[in-house]
Amino acid sequence: MNESLERVAVVTGASRGVGKGIAIALGAAGATVYVSGRSHDGGKEHPLGGTVQATAAAVTEAGGQGIAVTCDHSDDDQVRHLFERVGNEQGRLDMLVNNATAVPRELAKPGPFWKKSLDILRILDVGQRSHYVASYSAAPMLVRTGGALVVFTSSYGGRCYMHGPAYGAGKAGVDKMAMDMAVDFRDHDVAAMSLWLGFVRTERNEPLFQHPDAMKGPYAAFLANAESPELVGRVIEALHRDEKRMERSGRVLIIAELAQEYGISEADGRQPKSNRDVLAAPPEPSAVAVR
Repeated sequence: MNESLERVAVVTGASRGVGKGIAIALGAAGATVYVSGRSHDGGKEHPLGGTVQATAAAVTEAGGQGIAVTCDHSDDDQVRHLFERVGNEQGRLDMLVNNATAVPRELAKPGPFWKKSLDILRILDVGQRSHYVASYSAAPMLVRTGGALVVFTSSYGGRCYMHGPAYGAGKAGVDKMAMDMAVDFRDHDVAAMSLWLGFVRTERNEPLFQHPDAMKGPYAAFLANAESPELVGRVIEALHRDEKRMERSGRVLIIAELAQEYGISEADGRQPKSNRDVLAAPPEPSAVAVR
């Protein structure tokens, strides 16, 4: 029996962007993928487009089975119901991708944090906190399944200054969460890790690529080295298949470096480069555990 056809994944925040690309890549590998998010058919249209139903259809078209679940990840009860549904319908969970994140309008606005509204703290609620709640709700099923993988989509902003202290705290918290959850999961054959993405070519970032002077500005190097959401998903799928995944558990890893290691490139053959030397190196977990 083909193992990939048995695998079940949940990708949070998958209406568009990184989550959508990850879900489609997992579907292309034959997985059943539950895609969650607030944007849904019949709801208020998001300025960037995209719905969980559209992503689920794309997952199925790619070769998997896409299942759309409307879920506001700021609501703990909705998150709990999501994983209850997965348990009732599938009885297993092989991959949890914690990706749902609030993107406050002021996030990339220049200036010190005290000149921005407190709305920016939503990134700690839908991001850091919601990742914890999703992992908490999924953990019993992940443990029963065994051989499972929990990943957090994160950023170099966990170490370098990027978009201010709220963003940095959120990403650093997610990285530490992966380290500590790995300790609790270790005896249950469940790996947990945080993944640093490079600059990703999503619907939100697409206008930057279309600007006539895009390659003349200060971010030209990052644009030229951009990653696709699908590349991120293919790396996550490879991590789950990796027989040595438990050796990576508790680590903060860089998508571009993993892609190179696994021989995964973009559709045009391009190999994105790591930004380790330009931005920051990931933190290392401590071997000390105080219980």
